[in-house]
Amino acid sequence: MFGYTPRDSVIHRLTGASKLIMTLALSIAAMITYDTRFILLVIIVSCSLFTTSKLKVRDIKGPLILICVFLLINNIVIFLFAPDHGVSIYGTRHELYHLYGRYSFFAEQLFYQLNVTLKYFAIVPIAMIFFLTTEPGEFASSLNTIKVSYKAAYAVSLSLRYIPDIQRAYREISKAQQARGVDISKKAPLRRRLSGVLTILFPLVFSSMDKIDQISNALELRGFGRLPKRTWYSARKFGKGDYIICAASLLMILLSALTLVLNGGRFFNPFVG
Repeated sequence: MFGYTPRDSVIHRLTGASKLIMTLALSIAAMITYDTRFILLVIIVSCSLFTTSKLKVRDIKGPLILICVFLLINNIVIFLFAPDHGVSIYGTRHELYHLYGRYSFFAEQLFYQLNVTLKYFAIVPIAMIFFLTTEPGEFASSLNTIKVSYKAAYAVSLSLRYIPDIQRAYREISKAQQARGVDISKKAPLRRRLSGVLTILFPLVFSSMDKIDQISNALELRGFGRLPKRTWYSARKFGKGDYIICAASLLMILLSALTLVLNGGRFFNPFVG
């Protein structure tokens, strides 16, 4: 889902540290405020950067489907447990349609949930850009640049590097099990498919644990973690584009903070005035 996707783009040529700063800054800017106008601006910026990175929607198809399912469940749960939360936020009550009991469609509630949904669509593209345009080694060095322990940064890097290995091992074990007569195709009943997947997962877990043991021994033999600091082979110095993207990202945070002043709080209220 989050494998590095090589492309020849301006975004790919940025350093991992500047892309991490950009991702964190735009995410913080989108989370600070519920001003719909500003969130739409962040969405436009994020989608523009996604297009500039020459990534395709099919590159993030899997995560995008999961996020949409989560958004649907999230909106349903919000409505079930707090159907009038938007009313209490915006201080007005415009009922559009009454369902039953305390459940009604209020314009304020729909507007609030719209803002919640837009926040995800503002953050997802920029997060996908970072994961898909940053090599794992450079990702680790960028984490270390912002003072994350190099041990933790290297652990994250190893995890990202190991994802393709897990996928490859799963396919190999799956083919071996199917050759032995284990049917996990769509034609098989759901119960048989689930039991078939379990016969794949157990060997996958044991092979993964063996791989982890090998990597741990290799790191220990090389004295990993003995020194308080380390250098990074994939680390790069900031260029002109990196400074520009960092300055623009910090400007977005300032604009987000400005909306708090203009709106007198986090929420833009179109129902008054």
